[in-house]
Amino acid sequence: MANIKSQKKRILTNEKARQRNNSVRSELKTAIRAVNTAVEGADKDAAATALQAASRKLDKAVSKGVLHRNNAANRKSAISKKVNAL
Repeated sequence: MANIKSQKKRILTNEKARQRNNSVRSELKTAIRAVNTAVEGADKDAAATALQAASRKLDKAVSKGVLHRNNAANRKSAISKKVNAL
């Protein structure tokens, strides 16, 4: 355990950020899963709306520093390919 006051504060803020990042990543997985299930069900309208929602969440995660922009771009590309193949 840290003895320095500033390091104790950093431990607390790092834990808050870790929990926030895990929450955002979980929402991303759920949004991408919604796209995949809509694609599997061959529901083009649902897939398009789920794709839009997932893309927004990915962009938001990049702006908050949870994901790297290239990682988000690759994920968006992969799910949009699936939707466009319908």
